[in-house]
Amino acid sequence: MARIKGALMTRKRRNKMLKAAKGYWGAKSKHFKMAKQAVMKSGNYAYIGRKQKKRDFRRLWIARISAQCKVNGMNYSTFMHGLKQAGIGLNRKMLAEIAVADKAAFADLAEKAKAAL
Repeated sequence: MARIKGALMTRKRRNKMLKAAKGYWGAKSKHFKMAKQAVMKSGNYAYIGRKQKKRDFRRLWIARISAQCKVNGMNYSTFMHGLKQAGIGLNRKMLAEIAVADKAAFADLAEKAKAAL
């Protein structure tokens, strides 16, 4: 029986890694060992970034809602508590969109939140 060599799969595996490192600066895109390290590290950064994106958007939504609450004479926490008491189940993303796009509707929500407290 003939001995099977691994050259084909090794080359495929290395080319796959080099393709993933395409566009990296210097030897990171040319040399397999450095490309492998760079791709692993960038994968970690991407994983962390997907988690941070959720946090960042939530912070942005809260900042937008809070700014509009101050215009309507209340703070963020009392506004959210008032909405919960009034039985209005809008999430922060939608509240932030309303705060930016439709200030009159947000003022109406703020009045309902005040009335519920």
